[in-house]
Amino acid sequence: MAELLDGKAIAQSIRAELRVEVARWRDQGILPSLAVILVGADPASIVYMKSKHKAAQDLGIELRQVQLPEETTEDELRHVIRFLNADPQIHGIMIELPLPKHINKAGVMAAIDPLKDVDGMHPVNRGYIMSGEDGLIPATPQSCIEILLRSHVPIAGQHAVIVGRGDTVGKPLLFLILRQQATVTVCHSRTPDLAAFTRQADILIAAVGQARLITGDMVKPGAVVVDAGINETSGGICGDVDYAGVSEVAGWISPVPGGVGSLTTVLLLRNLLKGLALQRGRLRD
Repeated sequence: MAELLDGKAIAQSIRAELRVEVARWRDQGILPSLAVILVGADPASIVYMKSKHKAAQDLGIELRQVQLPEETTEDELRHVIRFLNADPQIHGIMIELPLPKHINKAGVMAAIDPLKDVDGMHPVNRGYIMSGEDGLIPATPQSCIEILLRSHVPIAGQHAVIVGRGDTVGKPLLFLILRQQATVTVCHSRTPDLAAFTRQADILIAAVGQARLITGDMVKPGAVVVDAGINETSGGICGDVDYAGVSEVAGWISPVPGGVGSLTTVLLLRNLLKGLALQRGRLRD
């Protein structure tokens, strides 16, 4: 039976580190502050916003909710973003997705100051991921790496297979795991004989958005399996990995829920503090 990659325990450890960092900023008279923009009243987005508010409050971080009506235009949203970019009391900005269909997501994401872009979606931050420079990294691919590092899973020299090439997880993850000196294969919906590739993986990461796609016969015995998927099914939430079957074959496995997803909010708040440090450095330059 596979050992558990326990995202909840790792998140708790990171929260303890962040509390210390937040206390240092507050001792300097700086209250780390995150602005979360919600356009419309999507029920899931409201739940996510409340969850972030609770997590921020727990760490001593201020979260400012900016709720805008569904009919807000793209120009109006950009005006709000420019105002928050210019506000020295706001250190991070994120936009709850999905946005209304009349607003171009890429355009408004690119309007956020890269050093306040806690989601790591700005083109500048995406470029930093590729180049290895110091920027803000999206929380989910960052979670995949963090869960491996903090579980003391060897990555250097291992063959990592990523199933999924999306802009949110798969593509950033490719560059992040290359930084850890892994040999990487990326598979996707047009990869023929997917199992032939997944069975070669020392580290298999599923981020494709298909419920229970990865089954036990697709996994090399003893492999490390990280499930970055989250799918709503009639039986509840599940990942991209058939947990019951794969856990009988793998050496390590992350559950859904309780794995990668447990880390995303705390890493988003860690991005806020990293962005704050980078902003202070910009002021000194």
